[in-house]
Amino acid sequence: MSWLKDFVTPKIKAFMGTASKIEDNLWTKCPSCERMIYTKDLEENLMVCSYCAHHFRLSPEARLASIFDDGAYESIDIVHVKDDPIKYRDTKKYVDRLKEARQKTGKNDAVSIARGRIGGHTAVVFVMDFAFMGGSMGLAVGKSIAKAADEAIKGNAALIGFTASGGARMQEGILSLMQMPATVAAITNLKEAGLPYINVFTNPTTGGVLASFATLGDIHIAEPNALIGFAGARVIEKTLKQKLPAGFQRSEFLKEHGLVDIVVHRHQLAGTLRSVLSYVAPEEATLNK
Repeated sequence: MSWLKDFVTPKIKAFMGTASKIEDNLWTKCPSCERMIYTKDLEENLMVCSYCAHHFRLSPEARLASIFDDGAYESIDIVHVKDDPIKYRDTKKYVDRLKEARQKTGKNDAVSIARGRIGGHTAVVFVMDFAFMGGSMGLAVGKSIAKAADEAIKGNAALIGFTASGGARMQEGILSLMQMPATVAAITNLKEAGLPYINVFTNPTTGGVLASFATLGDIHIAEPNALIGFAGARVIEKTLKQKLPAGFQRSEFLKEHGLVDIVVHRHQLAGTLRSVLSYVAPEEATLNK
């Protein structure tokens, strides 16, 4: 991609003149097959490579629109918490990192919540956004996922989660780790209410998110080749002092070993959710189309 960005694009801009704007992200290189893809075509294809079916990360808005009936849904506010509760600083202040992430994504934190119909069944959906500080789970994310579970209980609806995370947010210290049992408790309350929880693993789902609510689903769905694991493969290899099998911590491997129930291409995901909800959604949550 560098030759397009560093050589061709400047030449085109110089030829067309400064008044004509040329987008820098006109083309996207697939990290799997290394083909160049017209970015607009990639977006229209739900960020799936048309050559090798590599699944790029999908924005929360595109994700929600792709699964709800007619792309219609009601956004639910996430929980707002105090910024920088422990006054953390590494190479820069945590408040500055938050500011940068908010400007980059247009989101207040790494999760979005929505309510709508999927196959005529009411569902509450939360989507984690890896673009916001690696989808890390701090107070806002943990409390918002608990809120999503509460909203599902209030509406007698199924809860569906799309996880994409590097784990707990280190800049919030022990407060971020406390979100692990907090989210587990929220999912437990949902299940005690007799309501289903479906988790969809997207690339990557790791760390404290995997070790808490992500693996508590009644049904576990995963996108193809998604990285799913608590610790990194190199750490595990050094600990065990042996070579890990091919495909370790990927969706297909974990399906073979029981953690994942089904691996679904993104284009078939909405249909799969409709089918699953037709079996597990509470009768009271079924709406007439």
